[in-house]
Amino acid sequence: MNVGLYTNTYSGITTGDAAFSIAKENAQTSKFDEMVKLLKSQDDGKGTVASSQLNVDGRLNGEYTQGYAGYFTSENDKTAKAQGAAVNQANPHVQTKTIDKTSTLYEKALELEGFFVKQMLSSMRNTVMKTKEDDFGKKMYEDMLYDQYAENMTKTAGFGLADQIYLSLV
Repeated sequence: MNVGLYTNTYSGITTGDAAFSIAKENAQTSKFDEMVKLLKSQDDGKGTVASSQLNVDGRLNGEYTQGYAGYFTSENDKTAKAQGAAVNQANPHVQTKTIDKTSTLYEKALELEGFFVKQMLSSMRNTVMKTKEDDFGKKMYEDMLYDQYAENMTKTAGFGLADQIYLSLV
């Protein structure tokens, strides 16, 4: 029961604010009840889904980036040549090894390279002068944008850091 309805009866009668707020509250309650009924009707008998069931192996729940899993899938990716810095070895007599880009180890190496690229981009972003103070939401979405930039650069730029990490661990 709405206590505000009885506290100022005169204004509620003259302007109709109380009746309007009660009608609005009833409509919201009705919509919520409909949503709960719909969710209960879709229950498959297994109960609720735990957050551990939503996780992809090795990723935190709630990560919004696409990740590196499944990015390399062709047969040529199983015997790929090293790229970038991994090719520029100090000893030219060392035979280059092949890289299995479809392996989990290479995915983790890409994640580490992506972390370093994100740190580089964040440092570069901090050098840019801004005209006004940013709010929390803008900073958060800008950070998400730079996460995506780092991920895309890691996948396509061919820095070779992931290749070096992979080759040193194999």
